[in-house]
Amino acid sequence: MKKAPVLRSFVSYYRYDIPTFLMDMFCAFIFAAGGLCYPILSRPILNTFIPNADTKSIVIYCAALLGVYIVRTLTDYFVCYYGHSMGVRMQARMRTDLFAHLQRLPYSYYDRTETGQLMSRMTNDLFNVSELAHHGPENLFITTFMTLGSFAYLCTISWKLSLIVFAFLPLMFVITHKARRDQRRAFTKSKEAIGEVNAVLENSLSGVRTTKAFGNDRYEEDKFDAVNRKFIQARSLAYKAMGFFHSTMGFVTSLYNVVVLVAGALFCVYDDSFAYADLMVFMLSINLFLSPIQTLVNFFEQLEDGATGYKRFYEIMQVPVEEDAEGAEDLTDVKGDIRFDHVTFRYSKERRIILDDLTLHIPSGKTYALVGASGGGKTTMCHLIPKFYPLQEGMIYIDDKPLTQITNRSIRDNIGIVQQSVFLFTGTFRDNIAYGRPDATEEEIVEAAQRAHIWDFIKEQPQGLDTPIGERGVQLSGGQQQRLSIARIFLKNPPILILDEATSALDNATEALIQGALNELAKGRTSIVVAHRLTTVRGADCIVVIDRGVIKEKGTHEELMAAKGVYYDLYTSAKTDTIDCG
Repeated sequence: MKKAPVLRSFVSYYRYDIPTFLMDMFCAFIFAAGGLCYPILSRPILNTFIPNADTKSIVIYCAALLGVYIVRTLTDYFVCYYGHSMGVRMQARMRTDLFAHLQRLPYSYYDRTETGQLMSRMTNDLFNVSELAHHGPENLFITTFMTLGSFAYLCTISWKLSLIVFAFLPLMFVITHKARRDQRRAFTKSKEAIGEVNAVLENSLSGVRTTKAFGNDRYEEDKFDAVNRKFIQARSLAYKAMGFFHSTMGFVTSLYNVVVLVAGALFCVYDDSFAYADLMVFMLSINLFLSPIQTLVNFFEQLEDGATGYKRFYEIMQVPVEEDAEGAEDLTDVKGDIRFDHVTFRYSKERRIILDDLTLHIPSGKTYALVGASGGGKTTMCHLIPKFYPLQEGMIYIDDKPLTQITNRSIRDNIGIVQQSVFLFTGTFRDNIAYGRPDATEEEIVEAAQRAHIWDFIKEQPQGLDTPIGERGVQLSGGQQQRLSIARIFLKNPPILILDEATSALDNATEALIQGALNELAKGRTSIVVAHRLTTVRGADCIVVIDRGVIKEKGTHEELMAAKGVYYDLYTSAKTDTIDCG
């Protein structure tokens, strides 16, 4: 990954806080300059005022020093408070941008990405970035100013001794370069490891009820312990690299004190121009030179954490989002005529073909049922219509418009989908039903709940529509969850319906109620039904039997039964009406 674009991207987040940033840097300058005042003011006190018993000058200089410390305290407060606030605002903007970007990423991205990894980048990584955003510029500025300023001042005391001190800087830079490279690798692996911990944690907690049902708590503990050990190993390597950096840098800075003491002592003995008081001031002032180096030592750990975190953030931001083709237009006045024209699709080059040169016409307002063995391509067809995956070969037309020339939002606005696996958001009944149309009135929400046959249950709850349903609807039965998701579609009222085993979680009595409501909703609309129970699609205008991406036969229930083909075998082999052909 090229560093320049990453750095430009990072710097761009300062543009919203330029006044605060400039004031922060100004306060950092005052703070750093104030740090140089102690040796400057103490030198004449040691060299002149004390030997001459000039009490008045001592009091004046000490008062001036006290004033400098008061100013430093105020600037330090500004840097700490407003600087951190700026970093938090930058973190929030990055998090907002990342969240918006994640919303626009294609279906395929989430097929191969763990939620825990994304959560780690959204929280841990961006916190480290915010710390770097605040401390990075001011630390670099302060350390640079203090190093150059203190060196210039040391030269006024003894340029010979200052050059000896300066000569050891290359050793520090060589050690810094090697340690920084090792730290970068180690911290990257550490962040990947904590991402794996988050992924396993999120997955295990989401499925904790299944874990209890199977008595697999030991299995989950072992699985978590494995990734936790990997994290310990990765973090230990990071601390090993950091320990090498700190210890060697600490040795180098300590070496400065020894060098100054030895060289200064020799100058006192053999150089008449170098006084003992100058050595005392130099020994006090050398801390001005060593302090920013120590700050730099601590800063490099923060730099590696923040830089690694931002690179991981930047990596996601560079993943291409779903975009409309040039010249794509909104789908308006939808009739719902759908046509598959020689569509071939596979999820990746290494995997088998899911749809093989499939051609199918679904006329406007008709109900087509898709049946066949599991993995035959029925759900894939349902995913291609709303452009969840890009077409690879062939074309799908809606109202004779190529799918690629229709905007993503408009096609999805005109399609209602009820999937086999229901997802409900943490919140209330109202929140989840209104997800179908956020601007709906309460009367419309109630009507949708009634048509989905869940209103009687909702009105019995303590807070009615405003009753919380628990995380992912955990407080509801499977059938209630499914009916709640169906209520969304009644509220959305789209011209095209895709029902991917929409009644699979319902008992026979409830299924009959919902099926009647769905049949009512399907009137005058194009409906595609993936069948779980074959008896539920007997009344479809056309039943399409699909096997391994190929249409084996199609027709009405009566026509297919008379043909005594694949559908006939599926239907007659059923001992109950719960044949799973999905």
